Amino acid sequence: MKKLIVFFAFFIFFLCVKTSFTQIVYVTDWKSDADKVVYVTNWKSDADMVVYVTEWKSDAKPDSGIWYFTEWKSDADWQVYFTSWKSDADLIIYFTEWKSDAGWKNN
Repeated sequence: MKKLIVFFAFFIFFLCVKTSFTQIVYVTDWKSDADKVVYVTNWKSDADMVVYVTEWKSDAKPDSGIWYFTEWKSDADWQVYFTSWKSDADLIIYFTEWKSDAGWKNN
């Protein structure tokens, strides 16, 4: 029984880590469906993550800051809800035009 509990604890931990840092993103209309509530800042210095949006799904890698937006909820690793209020956000991002700028600024 103890082994089963430990197995499920590791499974849940792995699932949480996987969904926390992947970069294939679906934008949801409902805050309650989101894995992360995201606020977009105009200042790179305020951001937790600098995000580059790619046209290619294969460019999206874990912890890269390179996001691929999918139209299909089932393809997404991460569901986000964009908020207008910085105080509501779990994650503050800044969109960049340069792929080389992408990545975490503050973990």
